[in-house]
Amino acid sequence: MLKATDHAAPERRRFKGRVAVVTGASAGVGRATALALGREGARVGLIARNAQALEAVAGQIRAAGGEALALPLDVADAAAVEAAAEQVESRFGPLDLWVNAAMVTVFSPVSELEPDEVRRVTEVTYLGSVHGVLAALRRMRRRGRGTIVQVGSALAFRGIPLQSPYCAAKHAIRGFVSSLRAELKHERSRIRLTEVHLPGVNTPQFGWARTKIPQQPRPVGQPCRPEVAADAILRAARHPNRDWWLGSATAQTVLGQAVAPALMDRIMAAKAWEGQFTGQPGEARPGNLFETVAEGHAVSGPFAAEAKGEAMLTEGPITRMAAVAAGALGFMLLGALLARR
Repeated sequence: MLKATDHAAPERRRFKGRVAVVTGASAGVGRATALALGREGARVGLIARNAQALEAVAGQIRAAGGEALALPLDVADAAAVEAAAEQVESRFGPLDLWVNAAMVTVFSPVSELEPDEVRRVTEVTYLGSVHGVLAALRRMRRRGRGTIVQVGSALAFRGIPLQSPYCAAKHAIRGFVSSLRAELKHERSRIRLTEVHLPGVNTPQFGWARTKIPQQPRPVGQPCRPEVAADAILRAARHPNRDWWLGSATAQTVLGQAVAPALMDRIMAAKAWEGQFTGQPGEARPGNLFETVAEGHAVSGPFAAEAKGEAMLTEGPITRMAAVAAGALGFMLLGALLARR
């Protein structure tokens, strides 16, 4: 069971002196991850749009014993991401770790989406991750080493209503990462690539994302704390296996979609629509889709009272094999019972 700030003691300072970049570092999971790296003494490049928020994170990292460089930019701008990677190496030295956590979303039925909204979610959430991967690879290839962590989601496997552009972008990232993983294996590269798929997390996005729904949005089910997600990301960076799943809800979603997609359609239709409503009246708002918001940059969002402080972290391949073995055993037992009857 992984708890917030639950690092194994011998590994606690493993990132001391290491050079890392975190995108989406001004709030939520990205901010929690940057602060966790800072506590371990890392030298962290911080990427997000809000300069003031990044400087606040940088100050916290320095106070904790790490070093930090605020790099306010939009990850949709490939040239800006490339320039930021160059700045980080000029300031701190060779890049060891890149964490892609930047995202935006829109809470809206598909029928009410505008093309520019879909394009913007794609540019930030999908292409922003691609830009980060490319910038990291250009530097890691020179030395034949480095680790890239892609922050994924259960929604990379199963779309839910009211967040179609975000779900699509997360699906696209998973396809891109799969292709890159195969290429790195073909090259016998020592560059490590891993994904961490998260459940709902209590981040500020629910208070500032663009919405077109009649109530204030919320994560489906009980969310976990961003610090738990950050610890999972650091665990994956230390042990960059193929992919990691955080929380039972993620495992249930991934396996359920693989085994019974039609059933998952019905479950999502019945539960995931109202499951994203708080019951509190809301109104359409522009949110942070095209411009950063002035306030609210923090680690946690508005659901701290119900957010879980621990969650199970499992390796995706092992969980898949365990599920297959359990299913096979169940069929064998059922066959034996039918044969006896």
